Amino acid sequence: MKIQSFGLAVILITMLNSTATLGQGKKFSLAAFKKEYQTKLIRQDKIGEEVPEPPSGTLDRTSYESPVGKLAAYVSPDPKDGKKHPLIIWRVGGFANSIGGVEWEEAEPDNDQSASQYRKAGVLMMYPSLRGGNDNPGYIEGCYGEVEDVLAAAEYAKKLPYVDPDQIYLGGHSVGGTLALLVAAMDNNPFKAVIAFGPIHSTAQYGADRVPFDVENKMEIAGRAPIIFLNTIKTDTWVIEGLDGNIAALRAMKEQNKNPKVRFIEVPGDHFGILASANAWVAKRILAASQDGKFELDAAALKSATTSK
Repeated sequence: MKIQSFGLAVILITMLNSTATLGQGKKFSLAAFKKEYQTKLIRQDKIGEEVPEPPSGTLDRTSYESPVGKLAAYVSPDPKDGKKHPLIIWRVGGFANSIGGVEWEEAEPDNDQSASQYRKAGVLMMYPSLRGGNDNPGYIEGCYGEVEDVLAAAEYAKKLPYVDPDQIYLGGHSVGGTLALLVAAMDNNPFKAVIAFGPIHSTAQYGADRVPFDVENKMEIAGRAPIIFLNTIKTDTWVIEGLDGNIAALRAMKEQNKNPKVRFIEVPGDHFGILASANAWVAKRILAASQDGKFELDAAALKSATTSK
């Protein structure tokens, strides 16, 4: 989902910043904000579709406990090699909050949103559905309560006997990338690193027709605006976008960011076309980190990988 406008960034930074306080003198953070503010949805969106069964041997269908109840997910099966493996939780774009199909269907390299490059490289994967998606409980909240769903999915993944709990990553694209940035801003999240492809600085910028909250309400906007919380992120985080994609949003966030934990990488290509080659390259870095414990994304190397696809 590509967004051209970024004028709201100025309003958001004026409205709140990482050194502000909330409530009774509490240090401002996304976690503190969420404790004080409960979203007020203007519509109750649900998908109401069953979760398809994945092809045998690709992924297992499962469920995990979230604050709204059991939510469906796909997860890589146990390799049965007696080892603990790295895993990446991946959220695709869009607000449907559902899973089913894109995760295993072959796609053209110029628009491969499956992130299957991780699986094919040997990195385990989990695709969680979120509240209101498929036939799940709850309603779609537009990147608010979904933050807690992703954290709950990570807790599920940590307990899998074949997953290394210290090598769990979070990745997402477009709306999934925006959500990933908000999760990164949560205190004590369990991720080794977060990789956000093509996010925007504020969920409200996707437009009133796409989100279930009042895009004129400053509190609703603030709790879904990654640009406000960048300087509170403690997890190594990379924001990546193609020069022909949501690059204005990336640059707006980069301009406001003062946090060395958050890096921004611009690569040749568009919002969708960079995914296949970039994810294949990141997968190699994850596998290397599983051996030496060091995860780092080099901007020049990533640009080279996307250019030579």
